[in-house]
Amino acid sequence: MDRLEKIKKLNAHLSAEMPEVKIPDLPNDLISQRKLLRALMNIRPPMPLDEKFLKLQDEILSAEVEERGIITLADIPNVEKNIKLWQGDITRLAVDAIVNAANSALLGCFVPLHNCIDNAIHSAAGLQLRDACQKIMRGSDEPTGRAKITPAFNLPSKFVIHTVGPIIPPHRQQNSQEESQLAACYENCLALAAKNNLKSVAFCCISTGEFHFPNQRAAEIAVDTVRKFLSKNNSVVVFNVFKDVDAQIYRKIFGK
Repeated sequence: MDRLEKIKKLNAHLSAEMPEVKIPDLPNDLISQRKLLRALMNIRPPMPLDEKFLKLQDEILSAEVEERGIITLADIPNVEKNIKLWQGDITRLAVDAIVNAANSALLGCFVPLHNCIDNAIHSAAGLQLRDACQKIMRGSDEPTGRAKITPAFNLPSKFVIHTVGPIIPPHRQQNSQEESQLAACYENCLALAAKNNLKSVAFCCISTGEFHFPNQRAAEIAVDTVRKFLSKNNSVVVFNVFKDVDAQIYRKIFGK
């Protein structure tokens, strides 16, 4: 069975699980069918997972991880003692844990093909990640600033730490409470990593983008909080940025 055949089989399985979903009439090429698979995975609610489905899904996702290329700590230079800065796809990082900027339900993004980091991480990890989050949350909401940890499944990292950052309404400056909540995200992620004996953590830009926290101030809070933690702990932190604007901000903070 080639990759296209595997993907079409996965799509058929998901379609049967969600008969209420109207599947568009798409071409049978690999790109179209792979986009459909991601979209169906995005909207699938937590429900029992079929082992045969997971075997095929894991084969697809593992192959894609290898094709994207795995980035190790050795590949990323330090910008400061025990601090690294890397621009790119966080799902490529082989660290002990990557941090996901999650919503309060902690179940991942349900918007098909959305370009948020929550969607990207869940899509690359596989349906097991949503299932693991569901077992932790059991329908509750995660408070802003707190964090939970799960296995990373098909990602090259070992774990995913999920944290809920403050949401800033558009056209309003953040207030001191929201700044404290953002700092708490970093503090609680680092504390959770230490509790689980993890020695390397990669942070995304929590609360920026979809959550509208100003990029400059978010970076300042992140770096300050991480520096305080590392002054008393011997671990490695990677600041993972995706957008050029964030890369420029972090480079300026570190004088690079």
